[in-house]
Amino acid sequence: MDVNAFSAYAYFFFTVFLVVVLYSYIYHLYSTEKKGKRNYEKYADMALKDEITDKPVESVSEKETKKEEA
Repeated sequence: MDVNAFSAYAYFFFTVFLVVVLYSYIYHLYSTEKKGKRNYEKYADMALKDEITDKPVESVSEKETKKEEA
């Protein structure tokens, strides 16, 4: 097998791999929002509401704060 054929196969399989990763990520986002774990519309609005006095998108729990301090 010559180098050109190998690079063509590698390009094809890498493209298929990236497509699978993309669709799995899209499915993850969709299913997470559908289950109610996250609301991604809040994150979309974050760029518009970025003043220091604005309310955060998510509040940090005490458990997460203690993890960061340790």
